[in-house]
Amino acid sequence: MEFDFTQKQRYYKAQKRVKDIKGFYTHLSIYCVVIPVIIFVNLKFEPHFHWFWFSAFGWGTGLFIHWLTVFGFNLIGIGKNWEEKKIREFMNENK
Repeated sequence: MEFDFTQKQRYYKAQKRVKDIKGFYTHLSIYCVVIPVIIFVNLKFEPHFHWFWFSAFGWGTGLFIHWLTVFGFNLIGIGKNWEEKKIREFMNENK
């Protein structure tokens, strides 16, 4: 019984991870389509003031934060298991 519960937990965790990755790539795709449209509209109708930078930077910041939550924290070493890894590292250091 416990084995099935663990398998289900792992399955749901993997399913959530796939959903998070899919959400990030959807966000990135929409950014890559919409920002060029915004740039075009800006340069076509108001070329003397480049306001598209506000949209590109603001949305880009949100996209970067989304990337950090999906991939980045693990890449820079402070993922969910960071505390546990550090504790084990310090324990092994003091042997």
